[in-house]
Amino acid sequence: MISQMAKLKIKKGDTVVVIAGEHKSRDTQYKVLAVNKAANRVSLEGITVKKHSRPTSKHPQGGIIDVPAFIHISNVMLVDGAGKATRVGRQRNEKSGKLERVSAKSKEVIK
Repeated sequence: MISQMAKLKIKKGDTVVVIAGEHKSRDTQYKVLAVNKAANRVSLEGITVKKHSRPTSKHPQGGIIDVPAFIHISNVMLVDGAGKATRVGRQRNEKSGKLERVSAKSKEVIK
């Protein structure tokens, strides 16, 4: 039995707000750097985790470094053109017949 992954409604380059967890704030907006579809997680600009690195030939200093952190996709919400957090729907474009992402609040198309 082959299981299909659900279509994610957040893409790389989108602007989002964190609605749950340690970085929860509806005022702070983040840009999506990467999306991990298999784990349903996104990496956001400015959210990192500190990690210890041993000295190597590449990095002779070693020490504590910042590594981009991945947040579960259910903990973020897309920001629409008006700057407000919104749910995302999909509808078919009448001209081209392709599916487009649509803001649930304002009903405008999200690019």
